Amino acid sequence: MKEAIINQSKSLPPRTFFLSLIILSLFLLLFLSLQSHKSLEKPTSDNNDDLKIRPGYTSYDSYIHHQLQKTTNPKLRKIWTSRDWDRKIRVFTHFFNRLKREKLLSNSSKALCVGARVGQEVEALKRVGVNDSVGLDLVPYPPNVIKGDFHFQPFDDRTFDFEFSNVFDHALYPDKFVGEIQRTLKPGGICVLHVAVSRRSDKYSANDLYSIGPLKKLFNGSELVRSRKVDGFGLDTEVVFRKRNG
Repeated sequence: MKEAIINQSKSLPPRTFFLSLIILSLFLLLFLSLQSHKSLEKPTSDNNDDLKIRPGYTSYDSYIHHQLQKTTNPKLRKIWTSRDWDRKIRVFTHFFNRLKREKLLSNSSKALCVGARVGQEVEALKRVGVNDSVGLDLVPYPPNVIKGDFHFQPFDDRTFDFEFSNVFDHALYPDKFVGEIQRTLKPGGICVLHVAVSRRSDKYSANDLYSIGPLKKLFNGSELVRSRKVDGFGLDTEVVFRKRNG
């Protein structure tokens, strides 16, 4: 058999033989490239059963496209800016006033709301006196929300005193989501997350959280201040972290 293969290869014209080698090499390089790209794009949950990444995204672009389907939905945006507007501002105002009483937020705080949609939480911060506040989302909503990806915040290190988010479940890369918050918080700065624990969120969520343990591990440059049960638009737990000094 071996001699037959050798004899067959010898019977091929040199030009055809070398062309076949080139084509085979190109296919091999393409395969290795795709495998490398796949491994770079694959999100991980740090082998923690209490934080699971949902499957189904073939690339980061497909993830962004899926998130934009919700953010740009005209029916949802109309609801967010009309029927839900005042109701959500009242609820966020209640949360932020409590944080002010606990000395975790003040009028002098420079604040960021991560994944703010149309900015009800930003408006609530301003109404309780935290005027230097801004929101970040894939789609801007001036004047309260600017365009940006929470996996790659467009801000310098140590910019904010306070960051709030209720979209942790939408993070495809929870480590990058948390890493950017810790990077842009000042030492001693406060991060407040509203999350759903052991409760499956909507179809646009990219991860499912089953305890606050993974959050404590991800916030490796911060200390847990407290956690408590809340009723925040389908989210049931408020978790507060303080970035360590130094």
